[in-house]
Order: sequence, then C-alpha cells, then structure tokens
Amino acid sequence: MTSGARTSDVLTVLASQEGERLTVGDIVAVLRDRAFALLVVLLGLPNCLPMPPPIPLICGLLLLLVAIQIAAGMSAPWLPRMLLGRSIALTDVRRAVTRAVPILRRLERWSRPRVSVFETALGMRGMGIVLLALALALIVAAPIVGQIPLGLAVCLVGLGLVERDGLVVLGGLVIGVFGVAINAGFAYAVIAGVAGLLNL
Repeated sequence: MTSGARTSDVLTVLASQEGERLTVGDIVAVLRDRAFALLVVLLGLPNCLPMPPPIPLICGLLLLLVAIQIAAGMSAPWLPRMLLGRSIALTDVRRAVTRAVPILRRLERWSRPRVSVFETALGMRGMGIVLLALALALIVAAPIVGQIPLGLAVCLVGLGLVERDGLVVLGGLVIGVFGVAINAGFAYAVIAGVAGLLNL
C-alpha cells in the first residue's frame, strides 16, 4: 500500500488476501508504513458487526495496547509476537469489509482536512487517552447492543484521524459517549437485578 491509500482501499486489499485465516501480523504487513489511525479503524471495524467471541475481546485488547502507545507519543505501533500470531477467519474479514467499504467511500468523498486540533503532538496524545477509554469500554461492553456503538465510534475516530477531519473525530466521540452510556445503563440494570434477587 502507498502512504496515500484511502482507508477503503486498504480494507479491500486485506479482504483480497488468500487463505482461510488472517493473522494480526498479516494485517500489519499490509499496513506497512500506515499510521496508528488506520490501525484504529481496523480494530474498531469488527465491533461494528455481530462477531463470534473472542474477536471483540481480541480487538479491544489490541486497541488498548495501541491507545497506550498513542498516549505515550510513540511514532509507530508495536505489537508483541504473541498477538501478531493471533488470527481471524478471512470470511469474517470479507463480511465486515463488504459492509464497511461502501459507507467508508461515501465518508471519504465528503471528508476533508478541517478542525486540525488533533494533528498536534499534544492533540494526538489526548486522542490516545480517549481511545484508551473506548478500548476499556469495548472490553467490558455488552454483546452486540453495547459493542456496536463503541465499534462505530472507534472507526469514526480512526477515520477522522486518517483523513485529518476533526468533524469526523468529533462525530465518533459523540457516538462513543452514547455507547458508554448504553453500557453503563446495561451494567446498572444487571447489578440492580442481581441485588433485587439477593434481597428475595
């Protein structure tokens, strides 16, 4: 991939890989010199669709690691060898890409560099902290109902960073707050239900 490739192009290349499974190492190899932001999009994407376990958990843990590195000001992502060997079924990748690419291409036509506060070193560190919070929320999110809004939020934040579009980043953050609220409400309902049963 060239450094100017759009997010939709990178996803299309990933979906065209051969074999039955795609490892995290394979994904990193396709990204090559792509920035952290595109990796954020790829880690958020599986959470936008109902995916079998442990895919959402793995993506959440990887996103957590990436977010820590962004917050620390690292210039390029680093992933441990153990995680690089983890894999996902290529059929799941293609299903997610097939649904995501048309939407991404519409967003890419509309998106443009603006509200560039996130382009500074301090701004990127701040985004790392925000992504850290979203990653933690994803790891403990309720399946599907709580997972999908957070996955969409992560994808939009990553896409906005790739396209240098602060409005897309802000849109992702709004959806992220909504997703966190949904999960907080779900957790409260579960705790209240368990407490009610224990009082019986």
